[in-house]
Amino acid sequence: MESNRNGQTILVTDDERVFLKGIKFNLENDGYTVLTAADGSSAVDIVRKTPVDLVIMDLMMPNTNGLEATKQIRKFSNVPILILTAMSEDRDKLRGFDRGADDYLTKPFNLQELKARIKALLRRAAASAADASSAAEISGTVEVGHITIDFNRRQVFNRGVPIELATREFDLLAAFVRKPGVIFTREDLMRDVWLNNSEDSNTYIAAADIRTVDVHIRRLREKIELDPAHPKMIMTRWKIGYYFEA
Repeated sequence: MESNRNGQTILVTDDERVFLKGIKFNLENDGYTVLTAADGSSAVDIVRKTPVDLVIMDLMMPNTNGLEATKQIRKFSNVPILILTAMSEDRDKLRGFDRGADDYLTKPFNLQELKARIKALLRRAAASAADASSAAEISGTVEVGHITIDFNRRQVFNRGVPIELATREFDLLAAFVRKPGVIFTREDLMRDVWLNNSEDSNTYIAAADIRTVDVHIRRLREKIELDPAHPKMIMTRWKIGYYFEA
C-alpha cells in the first residue's frame, strides 16, 4: 500500500462511480490513502482484511446496504464510520447510529464539511487510543460491581465474560467512571466523547443530532447492566442528563 503524509487510510463505499472518483481524488490530494468499494459486502470484506482508519459508508446501495454493512463491521471492528445518506428523517439517522455509525452527513453536502468531519473522527480515534494510557494512571483495572474495566487494553468484562464495546461506547463508560456521580448533559457528552473538546466543538454541536448520545447510552446499558430496563449504573437525571452510580 502506498504511503502518504497522513499515514491514514480511508475506505469510501458508494455505488456511484463518479462520486467515488471525485471523493477519492479530493482526499488523496489531502494526503490520505483512499480505498473504494461499490457495495456493502465489498466494504465489509476490505475492513476485515485491510487496516483502515475510517470508513465512509453510503446507506443506499444494492445487495448489502450501508446499514447492514455497518452492523456487520461492528461485529469485529471499532473503526470510525461516517454514514452518508440522502434521507433527512431523524429516524433514518438514528437507525444508522443504532447500527454503530459514529457520525452522519446528508447528501448533498459541502466537501469542506466532509473533510472537517473526517478530521474530527480521526482526531477522536487517535485521542481514544491515547486515553487508554491516561486512564491507566487512575487505575489499570477498575471493578464496579459485576463490571471490570481494563483501561490498558480498553476491554470490559461482565461477570468475567469479555464484552465488545464500540469505541464510543467504551469512551462513554470511561467518562462516567472517571467522574462518578457527576451529571453530564448530552451536550457535555457530545463535547467530551464525540468531539474530544476540540476547537470545532461549538460548530459541531450546533449541527449534530445530540440524540445519538441517547442511542449510545441505550446500547451501553444493554451490554453492561444486569437489567437494562432498570439500570443501576448509568442513571438518568430527568431533563438534565446522565450520571454514573458507583
